[in-house]
Amino acid sequence: MSIKSSEFLMSNSDINKCPKENIPEYPFIGRSNVGKSSLINFICNKKNLAKTSRKPGKTELINHFKINKSWYLVDLPGYGYSVSSKSKKIQFQKIISNYFKKRKQIILTFILIDIRHEPQKIDLEFMKWLNNIKIPFSLIFTKSDKITDKKKNENINFYKKTLENFWEEIPPLFITSSSKKEGKKELTNYIDKLNEEFKKNKLFF
Repeated sequence: MSIKSSEFLMSNSDINKCPKENIPEYPFIGRSNVGKSSLINFICNKKNLAKTSRKPGKTELINHFKINKSWYLVDLPGYGYSVSSKSKKIQFQKIISNYFKKRKQIILTFILIDIRHEPQKIDLEFMKWLNNIKIPFSLIFTKSDKITDKKKNENINFYKKTLENFWEEIPPLFITSSSKKEGKKELTNYIDKLNEEFKKNKLFF
C-alpha cells in the first residue's frame, strides 16, 4: 500500500468525541520511549506528523490521523513511564481503558516493542488484557538498527517462545527501523489486506 495522504484530525481524551466515520481504525501503543511517534512519521511519509520528543511520555491524548482518506491511525499515550506522577498514570490508564473498551472501529491494535529488550512484564500484561476484552493485536518491533542481526534474531525467537506460553497462535510480528527506513512495506501491506477484508465483509460499527 502506498501512503498518498496523511493528516492530523484531532486530539482528545474523551472517547465520545472521537471520529464517527465507519472506517477501519488501527491504534499504535507501547511503553513510553519505544519510538512510536518516529514510526508513525516514517509510515506516513511526514517528518512532523506525530510530535517526537527526547522526553518520554510526550503523547498524552488520543490522536487521530486520517490515512489515504480511508482509515485511521491512532497514536495513544504510552504506558509504563515511571517518572509520571501517580495522578497522570491513572489519567492515562483511564483514557486507554475507555478507548479500547468503547471504540468499536478498532480493527487491530499494534503494540510496539523495543527489540533491544527481552519480554517485559508490563507488555505481556497489556497483551493479556487486550485478549481478555477481545481486541486482536500484532507486534511491531522498533529500533532494529540498534542491535546486531544475531542479537535481533535471538530476541525475536525468545519473544516467540514466551508468547507460546500464553497463546496457541503467535500474533503477526513486524520488524522496523524508522532511522533505517525498514519494515514499512510489510506493515502497510498488512494493513491494506485488513482494509480489503473490511470492505469485502461490509462491516458496520
